[in-house]
Amino acid sequence: MPKSGDTATAHLAPDVRELLVLDDEARVQSMQRDRWIDYGRASAVLDRLDHLLTTPQRDRMPCLLLHGDSNIGKTQIVRKFIRDHPSTFDEERGVELRQVICMQMPPLPDQKRFYSALLFEIGAPHSPKASVTDLEGIARTLLRGMKPRLLVVDEVHHLLAGNYREQRAAMNLLKYLANDQKMCVVLVGTADAVVALQTDAQMSSRFTPMELPRWSETEEFRRFLHAFEKLLPLKRPSSLAQRDSVQFVLAATGGLTGAVANMLTRAAVFAIRDRSESISLAHLEKVAQAAA
Repeated sequence: MPKSGDTATAHLAPDVRELLVLDDEARVQSMQRDRWIDYGRASAVLDRLDHLLTTPQRDRMPCLLLHGDSNIGKTQIVRKFIRDHPSTFDEERGVELRQVICMQMPPLPDQKRFYSALLFEIGAPHSPKASVTDLEGIARTLLRGMKPRLLVVDEVHHLLAGNYREQRAAMNLLKYLANDQKMCVVLVGTADAVVALQTDAQMSSRFTPMELPRWSETEEFRRFLHAFEKLLPLKRPSSLAQRDSVQFVLAATGGLTGAVANMLTRAAVFAIRDRSESISLAHLEKVAQAAA
């Protein structure tokens, strides 16, 4: 088994070095799991979320709109934040305490679907025949017991699937929950979410926008590629931060974090199966051609 101090495996993270003893298919399978890489933009979002989480309760709670193109990594950052702030259980009261609740905006943003989605997320059974008033009452009661500090609503651009009246009703509901529960609300979506909120002056003033932009040819992106390389169980270094690889990856993926991760993972599979054990520009080109 490779040792942590082995210079031949110094290009890998310590826990990834242990995977080198596996056969080729097992190494390929190991790359299918979710991976987390710390990088500057993600850290900035996590810091902002932490700041909101620790904000003292007040009449007008600060809120955030995290937006960016699809597949840029917004949801992965939110999931990381949730993993870092798991729920606890109050033994005396027999109540689950959740600092963070995360849900998705329903495809059609009416109030009944919203409350049903929220109750489903917190594990609260309810009748599909219940009225909006009943669902609202159940949700408010449970939230006060769980004491969330942050409500994250992903896919908030679904607001635009409703008509103007439904959009306004959904936005008023979000403001109401922030005020009623004295908690911060974080909306996550594409640039369409920005458009939706701009139709309501109160929403646009309350929800501070924070964009997660596409990657460009920067030192931060090179560090991201270098960090990603450390998580790929290849026996030889790939030097992904070299200029030709950087430029090709950016051009082929449009600078989308999810697309970059997918390209590098598929290229690593090619490198394992052809026994080269190192990602070359030819591997990256092969992935791009297969996706075309």
